[in-house]
Amino acid sequence: MIIVRDAACTEPTLAFFGCCTTHPIPPFRARMATATADWSRVAPTDVPPYSVFTKPIQKSQQDDREYRLIRLENGLEAMLVHDAKADKAAAALDVGVGHLQDPDDMPGLAHFCEHLLFMGTEQFPKENEYSEFLAKNNGYSNAYTSTSNTNYHFTVSTAGLPGALERFSCFFHSPLFSPSCTSRELNAVDSEHKKNHQQDIWRIFQLTKHLSIPGHEWSKFGSGDRQTLSAAAKKLKARGRLGLAAPKAAYTGQLSPVSPIPTRLASPAPSISSMDSEADADGGTVGRETRRRLIEWWTNHYCASHMRLCIVGVETLDQLATLTSKLFSPIVNRDGICYPEMSVIPIGPEQKATFVAIHTVMNFRSLEISFPVEWQPPTWRHKPLIFISHFVGHEGPGSLHSYLKTKGYITALGCSPSNMARGYSAFKISLTLTEDGLKNHREVAMVTFKYLSLLRASKFEPFHQEEQVTLSQTKFRFKEKSRPDGYATTMSETMSRPIPPEFLLCASSLTWPWEDDVGMNKVREYLDVLLLPENSRILLMAQGEDLVKVLPDAVWLEEPWYGTKHYVEKLDAAFLEQAQSANDISELYLPGPNLFIPTNVEVDKRDVSEPAKRPFNIRETPLSTLWHKKDDRFWVPKAFAIMDMRTPFHNTSPRASILTRLYSDIVNDSLTEYSYDATIGMLEYRFVSHGSGLYVAINGYNDKLPVLVKQVLDRIKNIVVDQSRLDIMIDQLRRDLDNFWLGQSCTLSDHFARHATTHVSWSTEEMAKELPTITAEDLQKHIKLLLSEVYLRIIVSGNIYKDEAIRIAEMAEEALQPSKTAPKELNEKSLIIPKRTNHTWVSDIPNLNQANSALTYYLHIGSMMDQHRRVTLAVLAQILQEPAFSVLRTKEQLGYIVSCSTWALAGGIEKGLRVVVQSEKVPGYLEDRVEVFLDGMKATLEEMAPETFAEHKDSVRKRWVEVEKNLTEEVSRHASHVLSGHFDFLRSEKDAEYIGSVTKEDVLKMFLEDVHPSSPTRAKLSIHMKSKKPRQPRVSPAAAEEFSMLVREKQFPGIDEEVFIDAPNGDQPHELEEYGKYWLGVLGEIPEAAPLQATLLEIVAKHPVPGEGDDPLRPGVTYLTDLDSFRKVLDVSVDPGPVVEWGDLPTSKF
Repeated sequence: MIIVRDAACTEPTLAFFGCCTTHPIPPFRARMATATADWSRVAPTDVPPYSVFTKPIQKSQQDDREYRLIRLENGLEAMLVHDAKADKAAAALDVGVGHLQDPDDMPGLAHFCEHLLFMGTEQFPKENEYSEFLAKNNGYSNAYTSTSNTNYHFTVSTAGLPGALERFSCFFHSPLFSPSCTSRELNAVDSEHKKNHQQDIWRIFQLTKHLSIPGHEWSKFGSGDRQTLSAAAKKLKARGRLGLAAPKAAYTGQLSPVSPIPTRLASPAPSISSMDSEADADGGTVGRETRRRLIEWWTNHYCASHMRLCIVGVETLDQLATLTSKLFSPIVNRDGICYPEMSVIPIGPEQKATFVAIHTVMNFRSLEISFPVEWQPPTWRHKPLIFISHFVGHEGPGSLHSYLKTKGYITALGCSPSNMARGYSAFKISLTLTEDGLKNHREVAMVTFKYLSLLRASKFEPFHQEEQVTLSQTKFRFKEKSRPDGYATTMSETMSRPIPPEFLLCASSLTWPWEDDVGMNKVREYLDVLLLPENSRILLMAQGEDLVKVLPDAVWLEEPWYGTKHYVEKLDAAFLEQAQSANDISELYLPGPNLFIPTNVEVDKRDVSEPAKRPFNIRETPLSTLWHKKDDRFWVPKAFAIMDMRTPFHNTSPRASILTRLYSDIVNDSLTEYSYDATIGMLEYRFVSHGSGLYVAINGYNDKLPVLVKQVLDRIKNIVVDQSRLDIMIDQLRRDLDNFWLGQSCTLSDHFARHATTHVSWSTEEMAKELPTITAEDLQKHIKLLLSEVYLRIIVSGNIYKDEAIRIAEMAEEALQPSKTAPKELNEKSLIIPKRTNHTWVSDIPNLNQANSALTYYLHIGSMMDQHRRVTLAVLAQILQEPAFSVLRTKEQLGYIVSCSTWALAGGIEKGLRVVVQSEKVPGYLEDRVEVFLDGMKATLEEMAPETFAEHKDSVRKRWVEVEKNLTEEVSRHASHVLSGHFDFLRSEKDAEYIGSVTKEDVLKMFLEDVHPSSPTRAKLSIHMKSKKPRQPRVSPAAAEEFSMLVREKQFPGIDEEVFIDAPNGDQPHELEEYGKYWLGVLGEIPEAAPLQATLLEIVAKHPVPGEGDDPLRPGVTYLTDLDSFRKVLDVSVDPGPVVEWGDLPTSKF
């Protein structure tokens, strides 16, 4: 598979995998120089002047939006997008600084800046003003910190764009960096790091950085935690350089007398604590110094000329330009500050030609070979590495993938260039290994190098590049709209790259014809100079017990931030010599012409007064029902054919469930070679098992779609199970089941809540027990049974006419030919939590290294067939969502993952309200805090002003009347109604009309009866997943206060008031080790003080930190000991069948 990978969209939020080259990198230019004549200065009378880029911006023929690129006087550039048809607006601002610019002594500072920046501005000091405004206007926001950039973005209703931009822009010129939020956001960064601690993608990425040139900026720990962000200030404090004058100075704008550099802005209010402690809301002297350093860093790095903005709205381009100039011109530009860029590459001779074995948390086996290459954005026209990726990542006959798969060594292969940071990229080949592949990993690597040798020696045919040009041109010509927030985010990042402004919309998508030798010369340079074994780094990743078997003599080291065990050795000379030799594997050869490239991309576009709002039922037989909609909105040469295969035998037992899953896996595996050319030709298929049967979806350019439909259906019907391939599928499935227990804690709690409320559901243990005894014969029999009784729900939509849709339905019936028609009513059903119950199920998390516990707190509301209940619940969830995050995450700092939303049970009929919290605190405490929050919301609802309630309703209404942005979104919505069998295509439109009649009293009544903790009628089930990782006790504020008082009473000589002021006190807990170390340093030389160390432990035990330690049973709760026994007594939901009878068929159904 070719993975066209960009660091911003495929790798972790804070940083991205990879290594880099050792050759010099030319200085970075924010964009290729453009002539002054290409910009025209505009000087309006009511807003600051700005310049407009005058060349036409090349866009897709399909794109009906208007674009204007402007540059403010402060250097900020903005792409303005006028979309007259938009019902949602968005903006994104990309700052050209990331975690590689963190100070050496404060890892994570850029990330901390991203967090604290949102906590109020001079103009809007309320810390949740921004999120609250967006929530009331059908919007939301997010941000991420990468290696070389930080991106802030939001989406909002079109009417809310000016207000959102007004609040958003202030973050970049007048942020408060509120002192009262400092300690909380330090905790938030710390919690985010702990959330990621057991995720391999973060662990492996940081390890690859750790193994770069010692001391290089690439080795920085970008995520950061509370300790790394506070360490510099603690050192100053330990040296006596953070004196008692610091707090007073902090509130007058001078954050600390230590540095002559003042804060950008004065703090709005003093600390709420009377003690000068790190546990204060502002972090005490340590927190204030950390904040001072943050503001100093922000002042030096957040520069207008490093910012790229994209705004999408319904306003005219002139109106958007006025808004931009007015709101963003106040951002300061700092002359002489250039985009930061690496001048020395992080991989030197010692890091090249190395083999690294890495212990993983998850149960997977993978081999990655990476090569440092030059930074790829400047190669936007020729894209030489994309050309090479086409061959290395190919999965057809003669490919590297085909050869290694036939050998039984791999199950998947991906290849792509990755932009790692501003200034360098990496070319990566990633292979998913089988058990035999792990044992023979050296051979897998050798074959990969042999394929590169084949490319070096091969003459590429003209059609190889011409195909890529044709495909890219077709894809760009018919590029559909995406969600505005995603579009704005991508565009703001793209604007910072060295691309001529007129090509900003197309440079990343298009490959230009190689009319000169530059492209091929670049390909040859990469193959002959850079993509060589001596420049590579090989990563072998698997769980420790598997690696020990293949590397029994390895000496394992630990990476400092995540503790990832690893082993490093240089590639031996014999291996390198063989790897550099010519290819001698005859089964490897280059692909031929791709017959799946679309040749007919004509669209019969007609004038339509109003697009149809739903598909039409055009055919019904005893075996199937067919719904069809000819595309009359997007006018692209694409289509979807979705066939839902309902069968009563797919999930009758754990074994049946596993066999059905293996059926889809083995079919997909067998189609890899045939379907790969189709995938390259932008025609894809999926065949997956689900709760009600099996699902086949083919989509892409309609020109060759029937060809792929026929082939996929034939393989589904006539698959012959090969035992050797089945063994590999079974191994993969076993590891998937093992990995389930190693995921996020909240994933586990959600899973068990879903299991408890689903009528037919099997545990992972039950399914795993079946795997060892499954044979090819068993699966072949199960396939025959599945296909013996089938009913098809089919939807065909897009650039495809009625007769073609009918032919596809006929092909499906002819291919499957079941002996009996399955019942139509085979939808999933849910189990209903009864009223007047309060149940909790508690389970330990098996991963002993997982520090986080989790709570899923579910309140059942009822059937969504009742429109009043359905709409009222949506309004209630809208009202609760933002305050839940603001209170439980931002203010109470329970954990990084907090959410409150509606939750549909299996089958989609029954629904409730769900709160999820993942935290280091025990689940019982989390549930207490959720109920305190819900209790507090009672007054909020009762006192809510009519205009505020109306704003919430309008936000929900706008969400329901949003139009689909592309064909995929439209088909997805229609398909959900077809596959459910309810056919309620206009539900959102009807609910949007009905919402006007919902009153605050209706919402309050539902809240009091179904949600409020005191309600005697509500139906509640909570799932508690408890971490078993040992945690050192922490010193609570109460314990710290009592211990300080005890020391005071002793009146030890030399212990003055300054000692107590400097002591770790305040309103937040402290690590016992750190707390004890402080007092040991103070009291260590006083003989009479020795007994106090033992007394400290007693006091800590006497005053535990809330939510830590024991998790006592909660009163009034029924604790479940057997979840399956509980499930057996619950009522089963009733599926209503078709909700609407459309009467489309003009004749008898049969």
